[in-house]
Amino acid sequence: MALDKIKRMFIELANIARFVGRFFKELFNPPFEFKEIIRQCYEVGWKSLPLISLTGFVVGFVFTNQSRPSLQEFGATSWLPALISIAIIRALAPLVTALISAGKVGSNIGAELGSMNVTEQIDAMEVSGTNPFKFLVVSRVIATTFMIPILTFYSAFVGLLGGFLNINQNENTSFLSYFYEVFDAVDFLDLFAMGFRSIIFGFTIGIVGCYQGYHSSKGTEGVGRAANWSVVMSMFLIFVEELLIVQILQGLRV
Repeated sequence: MALDKIKRMFIELANIARFVGRFFKELFNPPFEFKEIIRQCYEVGWKSLPLISLTGFVVGFVFTNQSRPSLQEFGATSWLPALISIAIIRALAPLVTALISAGKVGSNIGAELGSMNVTEQIDAMEVSGTNPFKFLVVSRVIATTFMIPILTFYSAFVGLLGGFLNINQNENTSFLSYFYEVFDAVDFLDLFAMGFRSIIFGFTIGIVGCYQGYHSSKGTEGVGRAANWSVVMSMFLIFVEELLIVQILQGLRV
């Protein structure tokens, strides 16, 4: 029994590696589905904007509110803008944006491709001469890889804005003074790391959602399972990637 589980695990890993390899192969081969890529960017980016806006603002506002009592004990509330900047740009913005996107975008991709697989629309595309992998998978992975970083930088700005409103309400700090301290606390490596990890997270969300949906089992239960596993596996891999990236960045800062 244990050997069968190990064998199935290695088979699944081989299938995933083959799926990722096929993506990079199809990525550079024509035809290029520009219209579908733009449509998917709209689905991933614009339709996620309200949720990302609310989440980013709440994270910035609440984090500031919760951090103030600890700094007040040492008379160091003037450090709040720098603390918020480091926390949001180095960790909270990319991680929170990726997790929210994994729940919204990842599940949507898994369910959409899963339902197309169940209704045999993918098979029909192959019969009609269309490359379904190119049209369905490559376009979605490109969209998530491109849009998640944009959403992350937007979420960071909204989170910093939420922190400013809280600080302005309590300490009466001006807008220019607040953002001067915010950007003085971070450097180019912090911004680069935020963008880099967002690209990795976006690629992970797209490839996991597409893989689960593209290889979903037949029936409505398979569609639900594909959507569920798209979210679960995306979040798990995001945490693993975050751990590895943090360790690498710590090594670069030494």
